[in-house]
Amino acid sequence: MINIGIVGLGFMGYTHYTASHKLRGGKVTAIATRDAKKRAGDWTSIQGNFGPRGGQVDLSRIRVYGDHRELINDPEIHLVDICLPTDMHEQVVGEVIAAGKHVLVEKPIAVDLKAADRMVKAAEKAGVLLMVGHVLPFFPEFKFAADMVHSGKHGKLLGAHFKRVIAPPDWSGGMSDFRKLGGWGIDLHIHDNHFISLLCGRPEQVFSRGLLVDGFVNHVQSSYVFSNSGPAVTCVSGGIAAKGHQFAHAFEIYLEKATLLFAAGTIGGEAVVDRPLTVITQQDGKSREVRPKGGDEWYAAFTGELQSAIKAVKDKQVSPILSGALARDALKLCYAEAKSIATGKPVAV
Repeated sequence: MINIGIVGLGFMGYTHYTASHKLRGGKVTAIATRDAKKRAGDWTSIQGNFGPRGGQVDLSRIRVYGDHRELINDPEIHLVDICLPTDMHEQVVGEVIAAGKHVLVEKPIAVDLKAADRMVKAAEKAGVLLMVGHVLPFFPEFKFAADMVHSGKHGKLLGAHFKRVIAPPDWSGGMSDFRKLGGWGIDLHIHDNHFISLLCGRPEQVFSRGLLVDGFVNHVQSSYVFSNSGPAVTCVSGGIAAKGHQFAHAFEIYLEKATLLFAAGTIGGEAVVDRPLTVITQQDGKSREVRPKGGDEWYAAFTGELQSAIKAVKDKQVSPILSGALARDALKLCYAEAKSIATGKPVAV
């Protein structure tokens, strides 16, 4: 059994804790938070942009710490799951690595690129696993798309377009100033950069247009430049949508023998599926809606993410999806996009 300790009980910590109840071969046995009410099981102050609000939680079988360093040094903990604000990632990840333990840290790996490099190198030197929680590939529609591309079932990837947009969030004071998060170009759009890199590998260049605020990306439209034989890939992402258009994400993926479509989001507080996951086959032109495998619970993708982390600890081998190096490279893409917007030129990655 892999024992997990969660550090930080904001919305992500609450989500990871809830998702852990469905795990096989692993469980949360400890949490650390500075909030005395949360340590007592009162999680009613926790809310996010999806899923239910927190409630009263029975922690009688969970070791509870007010200082995260006590959890890190707990000899019964095998994997430390860090769900703290991004500006605390490097410090606490470094403490876990120094203790010789494996670590899963929420995305993005960091805001500062040099910090991300230091984290990856420190883990490599210490011989421990550094995993970054990019959860998007664990959502059923995106997992299905990645599996189709990597399997080659419908031929080579020719092109793709991705979308991820939000209205500026008002559900969390911690997200009220997007600059602290590295701009929406990092906090939000890094999901796309990570997924695109997972599908296609790292592009040679990126050419972007968009809106910068104090040097941070608020909105971006990017073309990813691969080799001459590589796919034509574009993406639009940002945080400038009207208040009632809280969230939207979508993809169009063009393979030699099929097209994959998906679009969903939240409008006026209601979940909307504009286009269910659909496969259109080239040979006969027929389309079919696909219901991919995956749990229906609001936290199901996070259960998949944690399950992958447990497998990594057991196998001593990280899945490419959770790779710290891939997470760092996705961050590099974010900075290349900001530079491209500022200069009006393509930027080498």
